[in-house]
Amino acid sequence: MEKGLVFDIHRGTTHDGPGMRTTVFLKGCPLHCRWCQNPESMNPDRELEWDAKKCIGCMSCITHCQAKALSPGEDGIRINRKICRDCFTCADQCPSKAMSVVGRYWDTSDLVKEACKDSMFFDDFSGGVTVSGGEPVLQHKFLYEFLEALKMQGVDTALDTSGFGKRERYEKIYPYVDTFLYDIKFMDEKLHQEYTGVSNKIILDNLRFVADKIRKQKDTRLWIRTPLIPGATAVKENIEEIGWFIQKELADVIERWELCAFNNVCKEKYVKIGQDWEYGHCRLMEEKEVRELAAAAETYAKGNVVVSGLMGDAS
Repeated sequence: MEKGLVFDIHRGTTHDGPGMRTTVFLKGCPLHCRWCQNPESMNPDRELEWDAKKCIGCMSCITHCQAKALSPGEDGIRINRKICRDCFTCADQCPSKAMSVVGRYWDTSDLVKEACKDSMFFDDFSGGVTVSGGEPVLQHKFLYEFLEALKMQGVDTALDTSGFGKRERYEKIYPYVDTFLYDIKFMDEKLHQEYTGVSNKIILDNLRFVADKIRKQKDTRLWIRTPLIPGATAVKENIEEIGWFIQKELADVIERWELCAFNNVCKEKYVKIGQDWEYGHCRLMEEKEVRELAAAAETYAKGNVVVSGLMGDAS
């Protein structure tokens, strides 16, 4: 049995697929999107984080660090990640849990039980379990076992994916996914490479594969997701290019195109893992700007465009 590395579990979510859902976040991602909302998801291994708000200044973590990777600083505890051995003794000894470990290994059976604790709500609110990340397909062996086990219990499943992975992995997991939440960030390959670190060729090819399977079998939903990032993806030309692709290649299979407005609430996550974030001071988009982009999207996906992430707005 495979073990999966999970960095978070959210319950009662209404934006990660149909109905009310439990979302399981797997760790590790081959993309490095410059605006990433889950920076703790990128590293495929467990990692250390420090929360200044929880720290009581006891210095227990420094005392127990055998690698001498921790030291006091003006802003609190400094972590020298170059010499840290990832033994996590400091986290074990921290009485306030200010020093903690991101990532926990789960057996498939245990994670299914955990994810299905709210299964009574799945039926009442037409929901289920969504697997997100990171990029879940990076842990493809565990992902396959987990999705298969969920389906054996009759649980509705959704996969939130960037589409970046080997084709055979998507072929294997397809029968166990009820809804694909599939990202399209850019159509322009150079821009995709610049902002995410990878080409979009594999992503678009895998999307065509998923669309063809849905077209033939008519047993799976397809939701497209596009993050609206100021100065990057949130450009009318980009939305129109994505819209043209959807109209040309996905019109008969797409159920929803979600435009996800940028937010910066994840700033503290970057601080906790000791990373700088270039979008930390990026302004939030005004509702008018988002609505204009949504109107452009409607030209190509009439009736299927949904805006999320605006303050006080869930439609």
